[in-house]
Amino acid sequence: MSRTLSLLNRQRVRRIDTRLLRQITLHLLDTELGVESFELAIHLVGAREMAKVNWGFLQHEGSTDVITFDHSDVVAADVRRLSNKKGGAVARKSLHGELFICIDDAVKQAREFRTTWTQELTRYVVHGVLHLRGHDDLAAGPRRKMKREENRLVRGLAANFPLTALEKSATQGRGAKPLARKRRIKT
Repeated sequence: MSRTLSLLNRQRVRRIDTRLLRQITLHLLDTELGVESFELAIHLVGAREMAKVNWGFLQHEGSTDVITFDHSDVVAADVRRLSNKKGGAVARKSLHGELFICIDDAVKQAREFRTTWTQELTRYVVHGVLHLRGHDDLAAGPRRKMKREENRLVRGLAANFPLTALEKSATQGRGAKPLARKRRIKT
């Protein structure tokens, strides 16, 4: 049974408490979803890198909030075949995949939906994990079911963790530097 979670923060838009994000993600996988085995990589990226990933793998222009890569042995056709009769997803107990999450998009969508970018970040993690569990959001019916499950899980995570604490202040952590420094100018 493999249990690997990698968090790679390659963006400079916001300071993120990756330790807390790791705790939230592990709680989601273990407690909320009962995933027994996982190999999951979460890449936190900026809009430029997300646009490259989006074009390189999906041939879609521009950035997007989250892209999920499922590396499990179960392919999409198998997921559809294994889905229950009511169109629900199969609750896979083993996950193997990658999530690319764009923090620029989280900030932008937080303004649009009147939420916080840390709540959006949490939502993107949940959304990606649900895709890895076999949820599909291409058709209206399954999309509604997935959105209900996503909302339920985000509410549960918010009840157990201070999501706003995902935003790391400049003074947190060892060797933290301010986002912008003032230059001293000799006069």
